[in-house]
Amino acid sequence: MTAANEIIRAAEAEVCRPWLRHILTQSDWAALAHASAAESWILLAHWADTIQAHALFLDPDALTVVPVSTPIESGLYPALSPVLPGAAWYERMIHDLWGHEAFGASDLRPWLDHDAWPQHHPLAMRPHPNTAAETPALVGIDQDGAMILPLGPIWGQIDEAAHLRLTLNGPAIRRAESLLGFTHKGTLSLMRGKSPRAAARFAARLSADATVAHSVAFAQATESAMDAQVPPRAAALRIVMLETERIAAHLDNLAEVGRLADAQAVRTRCGFLREILLRASEAAFGHRLMMDCVVPGGIAMDIAEGGSQVILRALGDIASQLSGIRRLHDSGALPAQLTGLGPAGRTLATSLSVGGVAGRASGRAFDVRTMFASDYSGLSPRIAIRTEGDAAARQHLRIFEIEESLRLVGAALKALPDGPITVALPQVSGEGIACVESIRGDVWHWLRLDHGQIAAAFPRDPGWALWPLAERVLENAAANDAALIRASFALPASGMDL
Repeated sequence: MTAANEIIRAAEAEVCRPWLRHILTQSDWAALAHASAAESWILLAHWADTIQAHALFLDPDALTVVPVSTPIESGLYPALSPVLPGAAWYERMIHDLWGHEAFGASDLRPWLDHDAWPQHHPLAMRPHPNTAAETPALVGIDQDGAMILPLGPIWGQIDEAAHLRLTLNGPAIRRAESLLGFTHKGTLSLMRGKSPRAAARFAARLSADATVAHSVAFAQATESAMDAQVPPRAAALRIVMLETERIAAHLDNLAEVGRLADAQAVRTRCGFLREILLRASEAAFGHRLMMDCVVPGGIAMDIAEGGSQVILRALGDIASQLSGIRRLHDSGALPAQLTGLGPAGRTLATSLSVGGVAGRASGRAFDVRTMFASDYSGLSPRIAIRTEGDAAARQHLRIFEIEESLRLVGAALKALPDGPITVALPQVSGEGIACVESIRGDVWHWLRLDHGQIAAAFPRDPGWALWPLAERVLENAAANDAALIRASFALPASGMDL
Protein backbone atom coordinates (compact mmCIF):
# COMPACT_ATOMS: atom_id res chain seq x y z
CA MET A 1 0.00 0.00 0.00
CA THR A 2 1.30 3.45 -0.93
CA ALA A 3 1.94 5.67 2.09
CA ALA A 4 -0.36 8.65 2.59
CA ASN A 5 2.49 11.16 2.48
CA GLU A 6 3.76 9.67 -0.77
CA ILE A 7 0.36 10.18 -2.37
CA ILE A 8 0.30 13.79 -1.16
CA ARG A 9 3.84 14.56 -2.32
CA ALA A 10 3.10 13.26 -5.82
CA ALA A 11 -0.06 15.37 -6.19
CA GLU A 12 -0.38 18.82 -7.66
CA ALA A 13 -1.24 21.54 -5.17
CA GLU A 14 -3.32 24.69 -5.28
CA VAL A 15 -2.71 27.71 -3.06
CA CYS A 16 -4.85 27.56 0.05
CA ARG A 17 -3.75 29.30 3.21
CA PRO A 18 -2.37 28.23 5.59
CA TRP A 19 -2.32 24.66 4.16
CA LEU A 20 -1.91 23.83 0.48
CA ARG A 21 -4.81 21.89 -1.03
CA HIS A 22 -3.71 18.80 -2.99
CA ILE A 23 -5.51 17.66 -6.15
CA LEU A 24 -5.79 13.87 -6.44
CA THR A 25 -7.02 11.64 -9.18
CA GLN A 26 -9.97 9.51 -8.21
CA SER A 27 -7.75 6.45 -7.87
CA ASP A 28 -5.33 8.36 -5.61
CA TRP A 29 -8.28 9.69 -3.59
CA ALA A 30 -9.42 6.12 -2.96
CA ALA A 31 -5.84 5.04 -2.19
CA LEU A 32 -5.48 7.91 0.30
CA ALA A 33 -8.62 6.78 2.11
CA HIS A 34 -7.10 3.33 2.68
CA ALA A 35 -3.68 4.74 3.55
CA SER A 36 -5.13 7.25 5.99
CA ALA A 37 -7.05 4.52 7.79
CA ALA A 38 -3.92 2.38 8.00
CA GLU A 39 -1.78 5.27 9.26
CA SER A 40 -4.38 6.66 11.69
CA TRP A 41 -4.91 9.90 9.82
CA ILE A 42 -8.10 11.56 11.02
CA LEU A 43 -10.89 12.80 8.74
CA LEU A 44 -11.80 16.27 10.00
CA ALA A 45 -14.35 17.26 7.34
CA HIS A 46 -15.71 16.26 3.94
CA TRP A 47 -17.68 18.46 1.53
CA ALA A 48 -17.92 19.41 -2.16
CA ASP A 49 -18.49 22.16 -4.69
CA THR A 50 -19.91 21.94 -8.19
CA ILE A 51 -16.86 20.21 -9.73
CA GLN A 52 -14.83 18.64 -6.90
CA ALA A 53 -15.15 16.67 -3.70
CA HIS A 54 -12.98 17.85 -0.82
CA ALA A 55 -11.71 16.34 2.40
CA LEU A 56 -9.70 17.65 5.32
CA PHE A 57 -7.34 15.26 7.10
CA LEU A 58 -5.18 15.59 10.20
CA ASP A 59 -1.79 13.88 10.15
CA PRO A 60 -1.37 13.21 13.90
CA ASP A 61 2.35 12.43 13.65
CA ALA A 62 3.28 15.64 11.86
CA LEU A 63 0.45 17.60 13.57
CA THR A 64 -0.47 19.15 10.26
CA VAL A 65 -3.70 19.55 8.32
CA VAL A 66 -3.94 18.10 4.81
CA PRO A 67 -6.71 19.38 2.49
CA VAL A 68 -7.31 17.19 -0.58
CA SER A 69 -9.70 17.28 -3.56
CA THR A 70 -10.73 15.02 -6.41
CA PRO A 71 -12.74 15.80 -9.54
CA ILE A 72 -16.37 14.78 -9.91
CA GLU A 73 -16.65 12.57 -13.00
CA SER A 74 -20.11 11.91 -14.45
CA GLY A 75 -21.60 12.90 -11.11
CA LEU A 76 -19.51 10.36 -9.18
CA TYR A 77 -16.52 10.28 -6.83
CA PRO A 78 -15.05 7.41 -4.74
CA ALA A 79 -16.70 6.99 -1.35
CA LEU A 80 -14.64 7.37 1.81
CA SER A 81 -17.18 5.73 4.12
CA PRO A 82 -16.24 2.07 3.46
CA VAL A 83 -12.91 2.65 5.23
CA LEU A 84 -13.70 5.87 7.14
CA PRO A 85 -17.19 5.34 8.65
CA GLY A 86 -17.44 8.94 9.86
CA ALA A 87 -17.62 10.06 6.22
CA ALA A 88 -21.08 8.54 5.72
CA TRP A 89 -22.98 11.54 7.12
CA TYR A 90 -20.95 13.93 4.94
CA GLU A 91 -21.59 11.85 1.83
CA ARG A 92 -25.33 11.98 2.45
CA MET A 93 -25.14 15.76 2.84
CA ILE A 94 -23.08 16.13 -0.36
CA HIS A 95 -25.63 14.11 -2.32
CA ASP A 96 -28.52 16.19 -0.98
CA LEU A 97 -26.90 19.55 -1.74
CA TRP A 98 -24.84 18.97 -4.90
CA GLY A 99 -26.19 15.71 -6.29
CA HIS A 100 -22.74 14.09 -6.40
CA GLU A 101 -22.89 10.39 -5.59
CA ALA A 102 -20.15 8.65 -3.63
CA PHE A 103 -19.91 5.33 -5.46
CA GLY A 104 -19.39 2.44 -3.08
CA ALA A 105 -20.85 4.48 -0.18
CA SER A 106 -22.15 2.63 2.84
CA ASP A 107 -25.24 4.87 3.06
CA LEU A 108 -26.77 7.36 0.63
CA ARG A 109 -30.19 7.97 2.18
CA PRO A 110 -31.25 11.63 2.28
CA TRP A 111 -29.99 13.64 5.23
CA LEU A 112 -30.89 17.32 4.86
CA ASP A 113 -33.55 16.95 2.15
CA HIS A 114 -36.86 16.05 3.84
CA ASP A 115 -38.92 16.32 0.65
CA ALA A 116 -39.77 19.95 1.40
CA TRP A 117 -37.40 21.80 -0.92
CA PRO A 118 -38.64 23.25 -4.22
CA GLN A 119 -35.56 21.80 -5.95
CA HIS A 120 -33.34 18.76 -5.65
CA HIS A 121 -29.60 19.39 -5.22
CA PRO A 122 -29.89 23.19 -4.81
CA LEU A 123 -26.12 23.80 -5.04
CA ALA A 124 -25.69 21.88 -8.29
CA MET A 125 -25.03 23.77 -11.52
CA ARG A 126 -28.45 22.62 -12.73
CA PRO A 127 -30.82 21.92 -9.81
CA HIS A 128 -33.80 19.69 -10.57
CA PRO A 129 -37.42 20.54 -9.67
CA ASN A 130 -38.79 18.54 -6.75
CA THR A 131 -41.23 16.09 -8.24
CA ALA A 132 -40.73 12.85 -6.31
CA ALA A 133 -38.15 13.30 -3.58
CA GLU A 134 -37.11 10.38 -1.45
CA THR A 135 -38.18 11.08 2.10
CA PRO A 136 -35.41 10.33 4.63
CA ALA A 137 -35.75 6.86 6.08
CA LEU A 138 -34.43 5.39 9.28
CA VAL A 139 -33.14 1.85 9.28
CA GLY A 140 -33.72 0.56 12.78
CA ILE A 141 -34.41 -3.08 13.62
CA ASP A 142 -38.09 -3.68 13.00
CA GLN A 143 -38.15 -7.45 13.08
CA ASP A 144 -38.45 -9.96 15.92
CA GLY A 145 -41.00 -7.85 17.77
CA ALA A 146 -38.50 -5.13 18.61
CA MET A 147 -39.97 -2.03 20.20
CA ILE A 148 -39.25 1.34 18.53
CA LEU A 149 -38.98 4.43 20.73
CA PRO A 150 -39.04 7.65 18.65
CA LEU A 151 -37.68 10.80 20.33
CA GLY A 152 -38.01 14.25 18.78
CA PRO A 153 -37.66 16.15 16.57
CA ILE A 154 -39.68 18.36 18.94
CA TRP A 155 -38.58 17.76 22.52
CA GLY A 156 -41.10 19.91 24.38
CA GLN A 157 -38.38 22.35 25.47
CA ILE A 158 -36.22 25.02 23.92
CA ASP A 159 -34.05 22.37 22.26
CA GLU A 160 -32.74 22.13 18.73
CA ALA A 161 -34.86 19.98 16.43
CA ALA A 162 -33.40 16.49 16.00
CA HIS A 163 -34.94 13.04 15.71
CA LEU A 164 -33.51 10.06 17.55
CA ARG A 165 -35.01 6.62 17.08
CA LEU A 166 -34.15 3.91 19.57
CA THR A 167 -34.72 0.24 18.81
CA LEU A 168 -35.15 -1.55 22.13
CA ASN A 169 -34.46 -5.03 23.37
CA GLY A 170 -36.40 -4.97 26.61
CA PRO A 171 -35.05 -2.02 28.65
CA ALA A 172 -31.79 -1.89 26.65
CA ILE A 173 -31.13 0.04 23.45
CA ARG A 174 -30.24 -2.29 20.60
CA ARG A 175 -29.73 0.46 18.02
CA ALA A 176 -29.77 4.27 17.99
CA GLU A 177 -30.18 6.28 14.82
CA SER A 178 -30.37 10.03 14.38
CA LEU A 179 -31.92 12.20 11.69
CA LEU A 180 -31.23 15.92 11.43
CA GLY A 181 -31.91 18.60 8.84
CA PHE A 182 -35.15 19.90 10.36
CA THR A 183 -33.67 23.41 10.67
CA HIS A 184 -31.90 23.52 7.31
CA LYS A 185 -31.18 27.19 6.62
CA GLY A 186 -29.69 27.20 3.13
CA THR A 187 -26.52 28.71 4.57
CA LEU A 188 -24.20 27.75 1.72
CA SER A 189 -26.57 29.14 -0.91
CA LEU A 190 -26.99 32.34 1.06
CA MET A 191 -23.22 32.83 1.32
CA ARG A 192 -22.42 32.36 -2.36
CA GLY A 193 -21.93 35.56 -4.32
CA LYS A 194 -21.72 37.78 -1.24
CA SER A 195 -18.81 39.62 0.28
CA PRO A 196 -17.41 38.03 3.45
CA ARG A 197 -18.66 40.98 5.50
CA ALA A 198 -22.20 40.40 4.22
CA ALA A 199 -21.98 36.61 4.62
CA ALA A 200 -20.62 36.75 8.18
CA ARG A 201 -24.13 36.97 9.64
CA PHE A 202 -24.96 33.54 8.19
CA ALA A 203 -21.92 31.97 9.85
CA ALA A 204 -22.97 33.61 13.12
CA ARG A 205 -26.35 31.90 12.94
CA LEU A 206 -25.18 28.35 12.36
CA SER A 207 -25.32 27.50 16.07
CA ALA A 208 -26.55 29.98 18.67
CA ASP A 209 -24.39 28.86 21.60
CA ALA A 210 -21.31 28.73 19.35
CA THR A 211 -22.00 31.91 17.41
CA VAL A 212 -18.66 33.47 18.35
CA ALA A 213 -16.70 30.33 17.47
CA HIS A 214 -18.29 30.04 14.03
CA SER A 215 -17.91 33.78 13.45
CA VAL A 216 -14.22 33.73 14.35
CA ALA A 217 -13.50 30.64 12.23
CA PHE A 218 -15.29 32.17 9.24
CA ALA A 219 -13.49 35.49 9.71
CA GLN A 220 -10.09 33.82 10.04
CA ALA A 221 -10.70 31.70 6.93
CA THR A 222 -11.50 34.92 5.06
CA GLU A 223 -8.40 36.63 6.41
CA SER A 224 -6.26 33.63 5.44
CA ALA A 225 -7.69 33.66 1.91
CA MET A 226 -6.93 37.40 1.62
CA ASP A 227 -3.61 37.15 3.47
CA ALA A 228 -4.84 39.87 5.83
CA GLN A 229 -3.86 40.47 9.46
CA VAL A 230 -6.34 41.70 12.07
CA PRO A 231 -5.26 44.33 14.63
CA PRO A 232 -3.94 43.00 17.96
CA ARG A 233 -6.81 44.59 19.89
CA ALA A 234 -9.39 42.80 17.75
CA ALA A 235 -7.55 39.47 18.16
CA ALA A 236 -7.50 39.89 21.95
CA LEU A 237 -11.20 40.79 22.14
CA ARG A 238 -12.05 37.76 20.01
CA ILE A 239 -10.40 35.60 22.69
CA VAL A 240 -12.41 37.36 25.40
CA MET A 241 -15.63 36.63 23.51
CA LEU A 242 -14.66 33.03 22.70
CA GLU A 243 -13.85 32.16 26.29
CA THR A 244 -16.88 34.03 27.66
CA GLU A 245 -19.06 32.03 25.26
CA ARG A 246 -17.35 28.83 26.47
CA ILE A 247 -18.13 29.61 30.11
CA ALA A 248 -21.79 30.43 29.42
CA ALA A 249 -22.33 27.29 27.35
CA HIS A 250 -20.61 25.01 29.86
CA LEU A 251 -22.80 26.44 32.63
CA ASP A 252 -25.84 25.74 30.47
CA ASN A 253 -24.68 22.13 29.90
CA LEU A 254 -24.05 21.63 33.63
CA ALA A 255 -27.52 22.98 34.41
CA GLU A 256 -29.22 20.72 31.85
CA VAL A 257 -27.50 17.59 33.15
CA GLY A 258 -28.42 18.70 36.68
CA ARG A 259 -32.06 19.05 35.64
CA LEU A 260 -32.23 15.58 34.12
CA ALA A 261 -30.39 14.03 37.07
CA ASP A 262 -32.74 15.79 39.51
CA ALA A 263 -29.80 17.73 41.00
CA GLN A 264 -31.72 20.96 41.50
CA ALA A 265 -28.87 22.73 43.31
CA VAL A 266 -26.63 22.32 40.25
CA ARG A 267 -29.39 23.35 37.87
CA THR A 268 -30.32 26.47 39.81
CA ARG A 269 -26.81 27.63 40.60
CA CYS A 270 -25.42 27.13 37.09
CA GLY A 271 -28.47 28.65 35.43
CA PHE A 272 -28.24 31.73 37.66
CA LEU A 273 -24.52 32.20 36.96
CA ARG A 274 -25.09 31.84 33.21
CA GLU A 275 -27.70 34.59 33.33
CA ILE A 276 -25.28 36.88 35.15
CA LEU A 277 -22.68 36.29 32.42
CA LEU A 278 -25.14 36.79 29.56
CA ARG A 279 -26.18 40.14 31.02
CA ALA A 280 -22.54 41.14 31.37
CA SER A 281 -21.91 40.15 27.74
CA GLU A 282 -24.79 42.34 26.62
CA ALA A 283 -23.44 45.29 28.59
CA ALA A 284 -19.92 44.83 27.21
CA PHE A 285 -20.61 43.83 23.60
CA GLY A 286 -24.24 44.79 22.93
CA HIS A 287 -25.66 41.25 22.63
CA ARG A 288 -26.23 38.49 25.17
CA LEU A 289 -24.72 35.86 22.86
CA MET A 290 -22.26 38.31 21.24
CA MET A 291 -23.82 37.51 17.86
CA ASP A 292 -22.49 39.57 14.92
CA CYS A 293 -19.75 41.04 17.11
CA VAL A 294 -17.00 39.35 15.06
CA VAL A 295 -16.57 40.27 11.39
CA PRO A 296 -13.90 39.47 8.80
CA GLY A 297 -11.08 41.93 9.36
CA GLY A 298 -11.65 42.37 13.09
CA ILE A 299 -14.68 43.02 15.29
CA ALA A 300 -17.82 45.03 14.63
CA MET A 301 -17.55 47.30 17.67
CA ASP A 302 -15.16 47.86 20.54
CA ILE A 303 -15.92 46.71 24.06
CA ALA A 304 -18.12 49.27 25.80
CA GLU A 305 -16.65 51.76 28.23
CA GLY A 306 -16.48 49.97 31.56
CA GLY A 307 -17.26 46.68 29.80
CA SER A 308 -14.09 45.01 31.04
CA GLN A 309 -15.08 45.67 34.66
CA VAL A 310 -18.60 44.33 34.06
CA ILE A 311 -17.21 41.11 32.58
CA LEU A 312 -14.66 40.71 35.37
CA ARG A 313 -17.33 41.17 38.06
CA ALA A 314 -19.45 38.45 36.45
CA LEU A 315 -16.43 36.16 36.26
CA GLY A 316 -15.72 36.83 39.93
CA ASP A 317 -19.25 35.70 40.83
CA ILE A 318 -18.74 32.51 38.85
CA ALA A 319 -15.31 31.84 40.37
CA SER A 320 -16.73 32.15 43.89
CA GLN A 321 -19.28 29.39 43.15
CA LEU A 322 -17.09 26.89 41.31
CA SER A 323 -15.82 25.06 44.37
CA GLY A 324 -19.40 24.45 45.51
CA ILE A 325 -20.42 23.21 42.06
CA ARG A 326 -17.43 20.88 42.05
CA ARG A 327 -18.39 19.48 45.47
CA LEU A 328 -21.89 18.70 44.21
CA HIS A 329 -20.29 16.64 41.42
CA ASP A 330 -17.96 14.83 43.83
CA SER A 331 -20.44 13.68 46.48
CA GLY A 332 -24.06 12.73 46.91
CA ALA A 333 -26.44 11.28 44.35
CA LEU A 334 -25.21 13.10 41.26
CA PRO A 335 -21.84 11.34 40.79
CA ALA A 336 -23.54 8.00 41.42
CA GLN A 337 -25.82 8.65 38.44
CA LEU A 338 -23.09 9.95 36.14
CA THR A 339 -20.23 7.56 36.87
CA GLY A 340 -20.06 4.87 34.19
CA LEU A 341 -22.88 6.47 32.19
CA GLY A 342 -22.42 6.67 28.43
CA PRO A 343 -18.73 5.72 28.25
CA ALA A 344 -16.84 6.49 25.03
CA GLY A 345 -13.39 5.00 24.45
CA ARG A 346 -10.39 6.82 23.03
CA THR A 347 -10.20 4.66 19.91
CA LEU A 348 -13.80 5.39 18.97
CA ALA A 349 -13.49 9.11 19.76
CA THR A 350 -10.31 9.40 17.69
CA SER A 351 -11.71 7.49 14.72
CA LEU A 352 -14.68 9.89 14.56
CA SER A 353 -12.54 12.99 15.15
CA VAL A 354 -14.37 13.88 18.35
CA GLY A 355 -12.87 16.91 20.07
CA GLY A 356 -13.93 19.21 22.86
CA VAL A 357 -15.05 17.90 26.24
CA ALA A 358 -16.32 14.61 24.79
CA GLY A 359 -12.99 13.85 23.13
CA ARG A 360 -10.78 14.95 26.02
CA ALA A 361 -12.92 13.01 28.52
CA SER A 362 -12.16 9.92 26.40
CA GLY A 363 -8.40 10.49 26.46
CA ARG A 364 -8.02 12.28 23.10
CA ALA A 365 -5.66 15.20 23.76
CA PHE A 366 -6.84 17.51 20.99
CA ASP A 367 -7.49 21.23 21.41
CA VAL A 368 -6.84 23.62 18.53
CA ARG A 369 -6.02 26.44 20.98
CA THR A 370 -2.74 24.69 21.71
CA MET A 371 -2.04 23.56 18.15
CA PHE A 372 -3.16 26.03 15.50
CA ALA A 373 -4.34 29.19 17.30
CA SER A 374 -1.40 31.60 17.36
CA ASP A 375 -3.49 34.27 19.11
CA TYR A 376 -3.46 32.09 22.23
CA SER A 377 0.32 31.61 22.27
CA GLY A 378 0.95 34.22 24.96
CA LEU A 379 -1.81 32.87 27.21
CA SER A 380 -0.68 29.21 27.30
CA PRO A 381 -4.08 27.48 27.65
CA ARG A 382 -4.03 24.51 30.01
CA ILE A 383 -5.71 21.36 28.74
CA ALA A 384 -7.06 18.62 31.02
CA ILE A 385 -7.55 15.03 29.89
CA ARG A 386 -9.61 12.25 31.45
CA THR A 387 -9.68 8.62 30.38
CA GLU A 388 -12.94 7.34 31.89
CA GLY A 389 -14.96 8.64 28.95
CA ASP A 390 -18.23 8.71 30.91
CA ALA A 391 -20.73 11.44 31.77
CA ALA A 392 -19.00 12.14 35.08
CA ALA A 393 -15.68 12.78 33.31
CA ARG A 394 -17.38 15.11 30.85
CA GLN A 395 -18.95 17.10 33.69
CA HIS A 396 -15.66 17.42 35.58
CA LEU A 397 -13.91 18.64 32.45
CA ARG A 398 -16.60 21.28 31.93
CA ILE A 399 -15.92 22.59 35.43
CA PHE A 400 -12.17 22.61 34.77
CA GLU A 401 -12.66 24.42 31.46
CA ILE A 402 -14.82 27.08 33.12
CA GLU A 403 -12.03 27.67 35.63
CA GLU A 404 -9.41 27.86 32.87
CA SER A 405 -11.53 30.18 30.74
CA LEU A 406 -11.90 32.50 33.73
CA ARG A 407 -8.12 32.77 33.81
CA LEU A 408 -7.83 33.28 30.05
CA VAL A 409 -10.42 36.07 29.95
CA GLY A 410 -8.80 37.82 32.87
CA ALA A 411 -5.36 37.60 31.27
CA ALA A 412 -6.64 38.79 27.87
CA LEU A 413 -8.43 41.79 29.39
CA LYS A 414 -5.43 42.68 31.55
CA ALA A 415 -3.12 42.74 28.51
CA LEU A 416 -5.69 44.29 26.15
CA PRO A 417 -3.74 46.48 23.72
CA ASP A 418 -4.88 49.82 22.37
CA GLY A 419 -5.38 50.45 18.67
CA PRO A 420 -7.87 49.86 15.86
CA ILE A 421 -10.38 47.03 15.92
CA THR A 422 -10.69 46.34 12.18
CA VAL A 423 -8.83 46.57 8.89
CA ALA A 424 -10.04 47.10 5.34
CA LEU A 425 -10.18 43.90 3.32
CA PRO A 426 -8.80 43.74 -0.24
CA GLN A 427 -11.02 42.64 -3.12
CA VAL A 428 -8.88 39.66 -4.11
CA SER A 429 -9.26 36.02 -5.05
CA GLY A 430 -8.00 33.33 -2.74
CA GLU A 431 -8.77 30.31 -0.61
CA GLY A 432 -8.50 29.88 3.14
CA ILE A 433 -9.09 27.44 5.99
CA ALA A 434 -9.35 28.25 9.69
CA CYS A 435 -10.17 26.40 12.89
CA VAL A 436 -11.40 27.54 16.30
CA GLU A 437 -11.99 25.62 19.51
CA SER A 438 -15.68 25.88 20.38
CA ILE A 439 -17.48 24.55 23.44
CA ARG A 440 -18.06 21.17 21.76
CA GLY A 441 -14.79 20.87 19.87
CA ASP A 442 -13.06 22.07 16.75
CA VAL A 443 -14.95 24.26 14.27
CA TRP A 444 -13.51 24.42 10.74
CA HIS A 445 -14.38 26.88 7.97
CA TRP A 446 -13.23 26.77 4.35
CA LEU A 447 -14.01 29.31 1.67
CA ARG A 448 -12.94 30.29 -1.82
CA LEU A 449 -13.08 33.93 -2.94
CA ASP A 450 -13.42 35.27 -6.47
CA HIS A 451 -12.42 38.95 -6.53
CA GLY A 452 -13.66 39.47 -3.00
CA GLN A 453 -16.92 37.51 -3.38
CA ILE A 454 -17.57 34.06 -1.97
CA ALA A 455 -17.52 31.43 -4.70
CA ALA A 456 -17.86 28.45 -2.34
CA ALA A 457 -17.80 27.81 1.40
CA PHE A 458 -18.24 25.07 3.97
CA PRO A 459 -18.46 25.17 7.79
CA ARG A 460 -17.73 22.04 9.78
CA ASP A 461 -19.50 21.98 13.15
CA PRO A 462 -18.43 19.55 15.93
CA GLY A 463 -21.85 17.91 15.64
CA TRP A 464 -20.57 15.98 12.59
CA ALA A 465 -18.44 13.97 15.04
CA LEU A 466 -20.64 14.03 18.14
CA TRP A 467 -23.83 12.53 16.69
CA PRO A 468 -22.12 9.42 15.27
CA LEU A 469 -20.36 9.01 18.63
CA ALA A 470 -23.62 9.31 20.55
CA GLU A 471 -25.28 6.70 18.31
CA ARG A 472 -22.52 4.22 19.13
CA VAL A 473 -22.51 5.02 22.85
CA LEU A 474 -26.28 4.66 23.16
CA GLU A 475 -26.15 1.09 21.88
CA ASN A 476 -26.62 -1.31 24.81
CA ALA A 477 -27.36 1.56 27.20
CA ALA A 478 -30.58 1.60 29.22
CA ALA A 479 -33.42 3.40 27.49
CA ASN A 480 -34.13 5.36 30.67
CA ASP A 481 -30.62 6.82 30.47
CA ALA A 482 -30.90 8.06 26.87
CA ALA A 483 -31.88 11.64 27.72
CA LEU A 484 -29.11 12.03 30.27
CA ILE A 485 -26.48 10.55 27.93
CA ARG A 486 -27.64 12.88 25.15
CA ALA A 487 -27.36 15.88 27.48
CA SER A 488 -23.93 14.84 28.71
CA PHE A 489 -22.66 15.08 25.11
CA ALA A 490 -24.44 18.43 24.62
CA LEU A 491 -25.44 17.28 21.15
CA PRO A 492 -25.90 20.16 18.69
CA ALA A 493 -28.13 20.01 15.63
CA SER A 494 -28.32 23.44 14.03
CA GLY A 495 -24.65 23.56 13.01
CA MET A 496 -25.07 20.39 10.93
CA ASP A 497 -28.32 21.47 9.35
CA LEU A 498 -26.53 24.14 7.30
